[in-house]
Amino acid sequence: MIKKQLIHARTAVYNVNYHFVWCVKYRRKVLVDEIDKRLKEIFYEIAIKKGFIIKSMEIMPGHVHVFASAHPKLAPGYLYKMLKGISGRLLFIKFPEIKSKLWGGHLWNPATYTETIGHVSEETILRYIEDQKSK
Repeated sequence: MIKKQLIHARTAVYNVNYHFVWCVKYRRKVLVDEIDKRLKEIFYEIAIKKGFIIKSMEIMPGHVHVFASAHPKLAPGYLYKMLKGISGRLLFIKFPEIKSKLWGGHLWNPATYTETIGHVSEETILRYIEDQKSK
């Protein structure tokens, strides 16, 4: 494993990464122009306040991709819950006109795709664990 990827915390050394994808409710294409820019700012602000790192993100008109790294004590559900909940509320305050393109008072579709991302493959980890007894 490349040492540069490891994060050293008081109680853990880790490399825990997640890829999140979620859509705007009804797949409306509202994340454009100033809304796109403000959403990126909001995501970075949330990450700083909640104690995780956004390594990369891309805002598409109707959906979002976020690549984040977090301490093992932070559940992936907590990360996307914070990103979706806080950003939706703040965008509705700043851009009330997007509410007219959605109904029901929600910006985000409730579903979220989550994938863990690591430096080594599943096969490598399985082989490493299986080989421990023979060492």
